[in-house]
Amino acid sequence: MKIIQKILLPLNGTSNAEGALTTGLLFARQFGGHIAALHVRADSREVAPLAGEGLSGAMVEEMMSAAEREGARRALSVREAFDHFTLQNGIAVTGPIPPFHGNPTGTATASFVTMTGREHEVVTYRARLSDVTIVAHPDSGEEVSSSETLHAILFDSGRPVIIAPRQVPQTAGRRICIAWNGTAEATAALHHILPWAAEAEAVRILYSADYQRRGPEARHAAEYLAIHGIEADLLEFSNPDETVGANLLAACRDFGADMLTMGAYSHSRLRQLILGGVTRHVLENAELPVLMSR
Repeated sequence: MKIIQKILLPLNGTSNAEGALTTGLLFARQFGGHIAALHVRADSREVAPLAGEGLSGAMVEEMMSAAEREGARRALSVREAFDHFTLQNGIAVTGPIPPFHGNPTGTATASFVTMTGREHEVVTYRARLSDVTIVAHPDSGEEVSSSETLHAILFDSGRPVIIAPRQVPQTAGRRICIAWNGTAEATAALHHILPWAAEAEAVRILYSADYQRRGPEARHAAEYLAIHGIEADLLEFSNPDETVGANLLAACRDFGADMLTMGAYSHSRLRQLILGGVTRHVLENAELPVLMSR
């Protein structure tokens, strides 16, 4: 099921970019795909509206110049990190539309594009014509659950997103856990994980009475995978002393999983952010790549 060919990889200069680049490379080599790295520079003209808030034209002009200089500095830093990574790993760098119909399995190509605009909009539009988007985990101290770009991809691209771990992964997609609760979001994640699950060494479906919503049960998800030739075992996870999200990640660790897939925000995003929620806990605490879909 070799359908993962274009992997969109937004790079904005976070210290965890290597984790995202490595995750992208693992998957690109697995499927013989292409990493489409993208850096979005902020438009310095966005500062202009401040002129109506008591700032003189000269002050706004200086702010625009400073923003432009900072944007150029960050763009150069991101490009240097990309060039270093591709050189170090022997990745052929091509144009944004590589002249091929798939690399041999075990190899990958990459491209780099810089665009100007609002990051969450530009990345989302590009994600719509990508097989998957991989985002770097935010720097320590930031909450990934508050990432505007991540939420824009999840809610507006129609495509899956993989949140890379903070630490550089050694493997990804060999031992897969599927979080199941019967929702439409979980169903979308199940469909999107099929290319990886078809080649995985082991697949486990995780379910819990505290996590289940109205919809098909975990055994039905296992039956669906079986029709695709994918054997998956089932495990009910539960620990009354822990939250569902913590239990879910503990079950992944017990399985030795190097990839988790789940639906994002079965409840409304606002409600999850206020109450906590499984999505938020996993986003902020997972130590493995997490594929999410809506």
